[in-house]
Amino acid sequence: MSGKVVVITGASSGLGREAAVQFAAKGWRTVLAARRGDSLEETAQMCREAGGDALAVVTDVSVEQDVQRLAQAALDRFGSIDVWVNNAGVTHFAALDEGPFDEHRRVIEINLFGAIYGVRAVLPVFRRQRRGVLINVGSILSLIGQPAVPSYVISKFALRGLSEALRPTVADEPDIHICTLLPYAIDTPHFQSGANKVGAQAHAMPPVQAPEDVAAALVDLAERPRRERLVPEIANFGLALHWLLPETTEQLILHAIRRWHFSEQPEHDAHGNLYEPSAEHGSVRGTRPPQISTLGFAAWAAGEMVKIQAGAALERVRSLVGMPKNGRS
Repeated sequence: MSGKVVVITGASSGLGREAAVQFAAKGWRTVLAARRGDSLEETAQMCREAGGDALAVVTDVSVEQDVQRLAQAALDRFGSIDVWVNNAGVTHFAALDEGPFDEHRRVIEINLFGAIYGVRAVLPVFRRQRRGVLINVGSILSLIGQPAVPSYVISKFALRGLSEALRPTVADEPDIHICTLLPYAIDTPHFQSGANKVGAQAHAMPPVQAPEDVAAALVDLAERPRRERLVPEIANFGLALHWLLPETTEQLILHAIRRWHFSEQPEHDAHGNLYEPSAEHGSVRGTRPPQISTLGFAAWAAGEMVKIQAGAALERVRSLVGMPKNGRS
């Protein structure tokens, strides 16, 4: 794989930065895109120190001309594009029926339309080359809902749909691969940089993954393409639970969000990085760890499941005997 070319959006921090460095350590040539020029150049320098050539291109993925310019810069510098990673994304902590709608729209502009612009820029290149790997970085929230970030959930479901729509498009090109990475929560600046109308600081929900582990899965997906990869694989247990007990699981998610997703600390940065790049220095890891350990959360969730199931059973009994919810006949 040494000498191959990868384009990564959202490369100034978090998963994008870590993945770029891991690609570079294997000898890949990296083309890095984000809005923060200083942090982006820092990522490029880290890639060079890891052993790979790097090109930083300041890019706003919500502007199609920027994304086209990114693809052309990669071709001008390296002559080809082997892998394109649609990783750039933002979030907005707010109910869908609250706050200015433009802020929800902005999430979809960046997360979904940014990826579509990436496809429009790189797919013609892949077709000319008769080869290439496109990786859309989705989320566990591409498969199951969450009430605190509805516009983010919508965009991630749509991003998985983008991959599904593209696969038949290139079905007669066996060396063009469309992949979707589906990670659970990652310890990145995502939670501190998101727009926030809740007014309280958002924290990751356990079990939180190290960005190094998810980046390794992304690099592996580029080297050994397959349709989808869930990280970690144990997340399949939660998806199976949702399939078996959808209403119970959705109540559990709601209760968990209310109990563990937000701290008592106020959040004043209502717009986050929706319209302007974050003012914070680019970093791989975030500063908002979970408010409960993984084992503690597992114990809490098990107890909460018992309460939900018991409450549902009681409601069924009341319904059968015609007893109103207040317990009086």
